[in-house]
Amino acid sequence: MPDQRSTPLDALDLRLLAAVVSAPTASNKALAAGLGVAESTCAYRLRALRARGVLSLPQVEVSPPAVGLPLQAVIRVRLGRHDAEGVGRLFDDLVRTPGALEVFHLAGADDFLVHVAVGDAAALRDIVLQHITVHPIVRTTETNLVFERRAGVGVVPRLTRAASEG
Repeated sequence: MPDQRSTPLDALDLRLLAAVVSAPTASNKALAAGLGVAESTCAYRLRALRARGVLSLPQVEVSPPAVGLPLQAVIRVRLGRHDAEGVGRLFDDLVRTPGALEVFHLAGADDFLVHVAVGDAAALRDIVLQHITVHPIVRTTETNLVFERRAGVGVVPRLTRAASEG
């Protein structure tokens, strides 16, 4: 992965990031017009931000309920031992678990959080029993149902606020 800190972001980079976050499907022409810069400048800056690893290509997000997976849960996983090989293998397997939306490897009381989307309670049980507790290093799990999920504002508002204050 490219070094994201090699060159500091300038005011135009931050404005461009904010514009892309606000309108991820906007054309280069529309972004450039909104920022008051030439299309070539906008295209160059976007390429540079991607090359530096600051900005990644847009991902398609599929609505789990729309495809028959209305139940979401976060499964807390605690390990009995923490050898690098076992943890790495578990992490890889958790990411490949059917229905896994995100997997976090943590420091603290819990070792992993696994956010899943499934069709029903039986499918949720099967994930825990067939994909998580089968690993010998897993000590315990705790499953929490998700009632509602909302995305946070992300890092761009904080970055643009810090740039305007500095």
